[in-house]
Amino acid sequence: MSYKPLDTTKTFLITGTAGFIGFYLSKKLLEKGCKVIGIDNINDYYDVNLKYARLEKLKLFENFKFIKGDISDKAMIMNAFEEYKPNIVVNLAAQAGVRYSIENPDIYIGSNIIGFFNILEACKYNPVEHLVYASSSSVYGSNKKVPFEESDFVDNPVSLYAATKKSNELMAHTYSHLYKIPATGLRFFTVYGPMGRPDMAYFDFANKYFAGEPIKIFNNGNFKNDLYRDFTYVDDIVEGIERLLSNPPEKKENAAAHKVFNIGNNSPEKLMAFIGTLEKALSNALGRKVEFEKIFEPLKAGDVPATYASTNRLQAAIDFKPSTSIEDGLQKFADWYVEYYKIK
Repeated sequence: MSYKPLDTTKTFLITGTAGFIGFYLSKKLLEKGCKVIGIDNINDYYDVNLKYARLEKLKLFENFKFIKGDISDKAMIMNAFEEYKPNIVVNLAAQAGVRYSIENPDIYIGSNIIGFFNILEACKYNPVEHLVYASSSSVYGSNKKVPFEESDFVDNPVSLYAATKKSNELMAHTYSHLYKIPATGLRFFTVYGPMGRPDMAYFDFANKYFAGEPIKIFNNGNFKNDLYRDFTYVDDIVEGIERLLSNPPEKKENAAAHKVFNIGNNSPEKLMAFIGTLEKALSNALGRKVEFEKIFEPLKAGDVPATYASTNRLQAAIDFKPSTSIEDGLQKFADWYVEYYKIK
């Protein structure tokens, strides 16, 4: 199926631009000559120095404009839309993390529900060509059928984070139907890579090792029924988003111009194999053997035993399927980590 290449004459508004995926997407669009308006509140959910380091790289581009603000601030969002008149909006700002949502529910409602509502309202009053927004593989909950397909039943979330992401899909569908806003939701599957999120397991494992601490593995030491995760390298995620940007769902009479896509590696890895590959990647980067001290604990509330993406719908729409192996992806992360933190 043919798809339209990226239209670099458009103005892109990207929320969460100092975040992991937001940074890489903004950087790629800026390198192609696009005008990017970035919004981020630089919250302290994880090390803000990493967020500022990403921002500094984006500020090197003349066609980048940054607004420090929270998407739950409706007036700020409305003003940004009115002033910059974006053609395409990518909402990546969200409070992330499954376990954090159990301890801090208020933050998730503010960012993921109210914030996204504000984005939809801004698109309603300032019509855009395409709204792309982050959903999550967590909407599949404890789905036993694999691989996960976009048509699967997803009304049984097992965390508040997952519930907010499912809500985003419903809200986007409604606004698309009522106000003819072409919208695309993206269910990301365990994104990793250099300059990633320190709260993600692979990054946390590296931090723990160099702090001389053991890593915690939440599978109860059950190697037979080890956790499976569809780890997806950040460059693959960004490639998928970029290809979708200039290809909004078609507007049809009496039907919402709204679609949802999985973006995952379509190749789940056992968590223990992933950990072994990370140990090897760090060993290569340092030139000495790295082996984590491991503590096994039961699965945490809100965690799911497996994530596995079907990418058939994405491939049919934009002729793309993520393909970076964990060996290549984790080596790039390990090399970056050792250099960034100046580890000898």
